[in-house]
Amino acid sequence: MTSRPVAVLSVAALTAAFGIAFAQTPAPAPAATAPAAVATGELPIPTAPAPAVSKAWVVMDYATGQVLAGDNIDTQLEPASITKVMTSYVIAAEIAKGKVKATDPVMMTEHAWKTGGAGTDGSYSGFEVNKTAPLEQMETGMVVQSGNDAAIALAEHVAGSEEAFAQLMNSYAAKIGMKNSHFVDPTGLSAQGHLSTAHDLALLGRALIHDYPQAYALNKIKEFTVGPITQPNRNLLLWRDASVDGIKTGHTSNAGYCLMASAQRGDQRLIAVVLGDTSEKQRADDVQALLNWGFRFYETHKLYDANAQVSVQKVWKGASPQVRLGVAEPLLITVPRGRFESLKSSMEVPQNLIAPIAKGQKVGTIKLSLDGKQIVEAPLVAIDAVDQGGFFRRLWDSLVMWWKSR
Repeated sequence: MTSRPVAVLSVAALTAAFGIAFAQTPAPAPAATAPAAVATGELPIPTAPAPAVSKAWVVMDYATGQVLAGDNIDTQLEPASITKVMTSYVIAAEIAKGKVKATDPVMMTEHAWKTGGAGTDGSYSGFEVNKTAPLEQMETGMVVQSGNDAAIALAEHVAGSEEAFAQLMNSYAAKIGMKNSHFVDPTGLSAQGHLSTAHDLALLGRALIHDYPQAYALNKIKEFTVGPITQPNRNLLLWRDASVDGIKTGHTSNAGYCLMASAQRGDQRLIAVVLGDTSEKQRADDVQALLNWGFRFYETHKLYDANAQVSVQKVWKGASPQVRLGVAEPLLITVPRGRFESLKSSMEVPQNLIAPIAKGQKVGTIKLSLDGKQIVEAPLVAIDAVDQGGFFRRLWDSLVMWWKSR
């Protein structure tokens, strides 16, 4: 069926035409590519403060998934303990499915203690070997203290072994859209083939925040005590910036110093990732600069609510002569501050819409562009179903369509 473009309108004109209110919002939407430049006559956005010594970095808008800036964002690197965000995601997903419970007693096995406990070079939680602790406490030790022992014990409890748990990690990573990641263990300790990317890790952080906010909330806890030992969260930004509420640090000799952090200011949330930095302070400084830059120069707007009417189109051979079109999910966009009114919107719908049309059926596309570059594309769906018309309606419309096609 041939599609035809519908009039290209500015966002302001589209608002007037369909009476749709625009407002900032933190709700998530499908990922899109960020605009690269501003129009002639506008002051350009300053270049993002690229970390000088890191191996890869990215700053992402949470609401849309748009990458605002980055370098080597799809280069596979060791993620170190940022891996534990994936571990948290798997645990939260398995709890949601009823396969494990937050109150489950989790055993600190000898394997977990020997591989990730106090006698190793990595961070540990301090739970006693061959004793149990509630899953929620063990997970808090893993998140706040970055306990490798806790991560291994949790993996064994959820899946039976680290190897089986890694299979779950990779399955969930694929669902999230982490195309360049492969997990071998739940800790992030160096292992052959255990790799991710700055972009994938930002997508993971976005998914945890959206899908399992209670699990994400553990990341803002500043310290946690196990027995006689109290350890602080290694994310220095939790003390520096009140808008930062997570998410995870990491360090090994191979990976360097890594940090993924998220902050919310007003209705806008950003996620920044730095991999392969040179010190704990440097990774915090670099991520702080990226967050400040993103909040200063970009803003997120909601264009349409889910199932809000965007357009009305003619329907042939239907019980109703027209169908209302909208978007199935809230449609959001992130643009340079002050450029929202410069957005252009266009719609493409089939030249002839023929009943029956199911509710929620995709029947077209809406596109948003800035300075001639498309930055968002979303499906237009039928808000209401249109049943097939009676015999005489179908016959009449067939004749009219034949006549118009001559």
